[in-house]
Amino acid sequence: MAATAGLMGGAMNALAGGGTFATLPALIALGVPSNVANATSNVALLPGAAASAWAFRDELAPVGGVSPRTLAAVTFAGGLVGSVLLVLTPSRAFDFIIPWLLLLGFVVMAFGRAASDWLRARVTIGRRTLFVAQSLLGIYGGYFGGGVGLMTTATYGLLAGADPRSLFSIRTLLLAVANFAAAFVFIAAGLVRWSFAVPMLLGGIVGGWLGAKLGKRLSHRLVRIWTLIVTGVTTLVFFVRAYG
Repeated sequence: MAATAGLMGGAMNALAGGGTFATLPALIALGVPSNVANATSNVALLPGAAASAWAFRDELAPVGGVSPRTLAAVTFAGGLVGSVLLVLTPSRAFDFIIPWLLLLGFVVMAFGRAASDWLRARVTIGRRTLFVAQSLLGIYGGYFGGGVGLMTTATYGLLAGADPRSLFSIRTLLLAVANFAAAFVFIAAGLVRWSFAVPMLLGGIVGGWLGAKLGKRLSHRLVRIWTLIVTGVTTLVFFVRAYG
């Protein structure tokens, strides 16, 4: 089960983000506490995210005039902060926080593009705001990460006018960087359940590679619909679990 969830999560991260929506529920269903499950999921998806970033390396380009290296540095710092915040969050409290984080990811996926188009037609935003936004994305990626790829797509559409398809490469790179930063903290804090992380990690590598290959062929509409379905169902299940 862990390996299958990793395969699906790795593919989702490569296609549109949201791989946590596949791996986190699987780990909790296996009896892992929610905060430990989130940390384990983060570490397990790291190699898959790295594999996807490598597959898209030839498409890397600046966003809004900011280089990928600079964005990666900002994301790494944010990922460290977010992961420390997770370590400090009690598991029971995280159970009640998770549904709202999932809902945030779902809303961004469903309405982020339309909102960014509306705002971009009325607002001009500079490089400084892009740095601040990327810092917040890094913190969120280190703390939870569910839907951070979707949030990156929507944010870059607003701040830099970037087309979603053109963001495959930079999005997967920054996802890997945030996971990499968080992995240091989670491993040091002993939050990773390795018996599940290893098979999920192996599945994530395969899924990340396959997802990157498919991403070059599939339409954005098809990827978006599939991700919305998975995200919506997962969010509903977690709300029922926490508050039902």
